[in-house]
Amino acid sequence: MNHELLPINRAEMEARGWDYPDFVLVTGDAYVDHPSFGTAIISRVLENAGFRVAILPQPDWHSTDAFTEFGCPRLGFLINAGNIDSMVAHYSASKHKRNYDYYSPGGKTGLRPDRACIVYANRVREAYPDMPILIGGLEASLRRLAHYDYWDNKVRRSILLDARADLLMYGMGEKSVLRIAELLDRGIPVQKIRDVRGTVYAAPVNNRVHYPVAATYDFDALSTDKRLYAEAFGVQYRNTDAVTGKAIIELYGDRAVVQNPPMPPLEREELDAVYALPYTRRYHPSYDKVGGVPSIQEVEFSVTHNRGCFGACNFCALAFHQGRTVRSRSIESVVREVEELTQMPGFKGYIHDVGGPTANFRYPACEKQLKHGVCPDRKCLAPTPCKNLKADHTEYVKLLKAIEKVPGVKKVFIRSGVRFDYVLADKDETFFKKLVRDHVSGQLKVAPEHCVDGVLGCMGKPPIATYDRFRKRFFELTKSFAKEQYLVPYLISSHPGSTLADAVELASWLRRNGLNPEQVQDFYPTPGTASTAMYYTGINPLTMKPVYVATDEKEKRMQRALLQTVRPENAGIIREALRKVGREDLIGFGPECLVKPEWKERAEQRQAARDAKSGGEAAGKGRAGGKQNRQPAKNAAKSSGKPGNPGKNAGNPTANGKNQPKTARSSDAPISKRLSKSLDRDYERLMGKTDKRRR
Repeated sequence: MNHELLPINRAEMEARGWDYPDFVLVTGDAYVDHPSFGTAIISRVLENAGFRVAILPQPDWHSTDAFTEFGCPRLGFLINAGNIDSMVAHYSASKHKRNYDYYSPGGKTGLRPDRACIVYANRVREAYPDMPILIGGLEASLRRLAHYDYWDNKVRRSILLDARADLLMYGMGEKSVLRIAELLDRGIPVQKIRDVRGTVYAAPVNNRVHYPVAATYDFDALSTDKRLYAEAFGVQYRNTDAVTGKAIIELYGDRAVVQNPPMPPLEREELDAVYALPYTRRYHPSYDKVGGVPSIQEVEFSVTHNRGCFGACNFCALAFHQGRTVRSRSIESVVREVEELTQMPGFKGYIHDVGGPTANFRYPACEKQLKHGVCPDRKCLAPTPCKNLKADHTEYVKLLKAIEKVPGVKKVFIRSGVRFDYVLADKDETFFKKLVRDHVSGQLKVAPEHCVDGVLGCMGKPPIATYDRFRKRFFELTKSFAKEQYLVPYLISSHPGSTLADAVELASWLRRNGLNPEQVQDFYPTPGTASTAMYYTGINPLTMKPVYVATDEKEKRMQRALLQTVRPENAGIIREALRKVGREDLIGFGPECLVKPEWKERAEQRQAARDAKSGGEAAGKGRAGGKQNRQPAKNAAKSSGKPGNPGKNAGNPTANGKNQPKTARSSDAPISKRLSKSLDRDYERLMGKTDKRRR
């Protein structure tokens, strides 16, 4: 590929023979010219339309100096915070500062400000007071109207006002930005551009609105009345469809912020054209000296074949950004991109992913959506698949087979996530079998998220029985193909609707299924999701029914710990959680128990300390060390209970360990292990006798 990167400084601009650009695109990410990055797509779309675009990646925001790098552009500034919200990029769900930034050179943090859209736009406004400023990307899109901000713990006003921008483009902005660029190029003042779909603007209260209005809200009321906020969010959610969506107005004193209806999604031919643009598929070479930009690694040899998601999980912002109607690229378009990938340096024959928001969606959920839009009060898949759902993987299978035939391709993987309930809804198992046989790299990522149906309902996910059916069939197929493959379930702790008792049930479900997740995600209240509205208001904005929300930090730690019961450091807080919900029956040694009793742990800790001490002495005393090693076992054998019975004080061990049960000798294991195994056997014998008496 001989494609050329767009200029990121004046020298590169002048090397192209430009005196000035038409647009300067300011971004919070490093410059990566790859179609997985919004900056690359928007800049290439404008370039293809004949506009000169210069990129200003991660400028120093402490003064206006960096923002004058290219001088005054002819038409305006385009500003985004990067591929993700800048606050999410900087802070974890516990609000701790992250120590790595995947979208910055070398993973270095601190190269973009908090609330990057606001900061960048205000610096541009200082440098060029009369220059049109257009903000977009994920951060602007999800904060386009009044929104609960987790980091400030309050409702913030539309980001358009704080940024002092002229227009905000929400959603996938190719059509919106092209329309605005054409109007500006014709000399239309930005203040008069008021009818472009997919945009938000501010105007005097009595200004004419060009579209039917769904609702009008006052910001002062929204920021203080949680029920009204939940209602307003529900209205906004129901107007994210391009077919049925109406305008929404928010009042800020004598100013009105108007959200126009969404821009229709790109159709197949339009998507093909966007992905055929001359991307270099690499980061700017100036980043080589620090090791490049980490985020490229995940997508370098992957292909996006679709947009939109009718799965509509409540904790996901896709409904607000890409919408619930699915569009996909043609097979020919994807194959051409794969052929390009095979010619890239470093390609080893493996396509890492053929996916998108949900990998196995290719078309709208039903024919009705094309004419009438998505149902405003019904999800396509949850809690059960809609009777009108068209579950068909035929074309996706053809796409995968076509990619496999490309010379140089050895293997094609699917890693971006499969909607398992959609797989089950397809009566033809051709895709399911092909997935298991050909496209799993040892582990398949799936997202049950929880196991309690009430919580799953708040998440917008199907009942756990659906996942259990998928799981069972997955392993049946895996076995039939003589493969060793696993499912990696995504799980969320403390999601709205999840009580501490629900978290205990999830822990028990993990135990029963032999799952020990290494990583779990605390619920993260990010802008633009129904779950965040639940977190803030305690109300489900889609049903207006009350929802339990875990906001106490101690309880949130408990819920998180219950997802990782095998970690020794979690034992104490897990026992505390179990006692709090009256589930002491899960403290013990039975197969269903989640954690050992304190006395067991204390005994093991004391014995380990004795072993360490006697082991150190034995190193210098030879055979004598053996006697010393046996001595702690004699002490441990003194028990206040009978053999096989932990004794009446077993739940409250004393410092000298007198209430520990007797232990058998074994010359083949260290004393600490012998003690542990003996305690387990004694307890199991005791529980066996108890069960017999009950029967």
